[in-house]
Amino acid sequence: MAMPATVRVKLSSEAAGGIAITPVVVQELRIRDLMGHMLAIAGKDEARLIEILLRGSLVSGASRFRWAGWEADRESLRELLAAFPDPDPTLAFAPGRCTRAVLTGGRQAIEIGREAAAGRRLFRRGGFWEELMEMVSGSAPVYAGYSYRDSADRYRCLLTAGTCARLRAAAQSLRHSTLRARIQTEGFGVVEVYTER
Repeated sequence: MAMPATVRVKLSSEAAGGIAITPVVVQELRIRDLMGHMLAIAGKDEARLIEILLRGSLVSGASRFRWAGWEADRESLRELLAAFPDPDPTLAFAPGRCTRAVLTGGRQAIEIGREAAAGRRLFRRGGFWEELMEMVSGSAPVYAGYSYRDSADRYRCLLTAGTCARLRAAAQSLRHSTLRARIQTEGFGVVEVYTER
C-alpha cells in the first residue's frame, strides 16, 4: 500500500506514575511527522519501519501513538525516507549551528541548551557557551552519527582533566544556578554536541 499523506492517530500519555486516566487525543498527523518519530527509534531500517507501520503502535518519549496499521509498499517507504537526511561523517563540526551539548561520564548526563548557556551573569566577561564551543572546536570532535530524534548531527569529544577544569571555571558565568552547580560538582569526561544542518 502506498503511503497516505496523513494518518489518523490516537495519542495518549505513557508518563510513569500512579494509576491515572489520561485523555486520548485523536488527530490527523502528516506521514512525515509520524515517520520522524519512527526514525528516532528505528533509524532507516526498512524492515523495522514496515513492521511498526503494520503493527500500528509506537511509543516515543512520554507519548503512545496508535493507528490502523497497514502493510507499506517498500518503494513508497524509500521515497519518503529519501526526504530525511542521512549520516554524513564528512561534515565538519560547525560551532555556529550547534544547538545543545551533553556532558557525560558521571552518574547523570548534564544537558546544556545553547540558549541557557549563552546568557551571562552580570559583570562576567566571557560566556560558558563560547568557551565550550572553543574547546570542542580545538579538540577535533569525532562524528558520531545523525540523531533523528534531535534532527541534528552528533559529534563527541573526550575531555582532559584540564578542559574539565576550564569548563567548571567557565560555568561561573552561567545565569542558571542549578546548571552551574551541576557542571561545577558532577563528574564528566565526554561532551557530545548536536548541530543542525
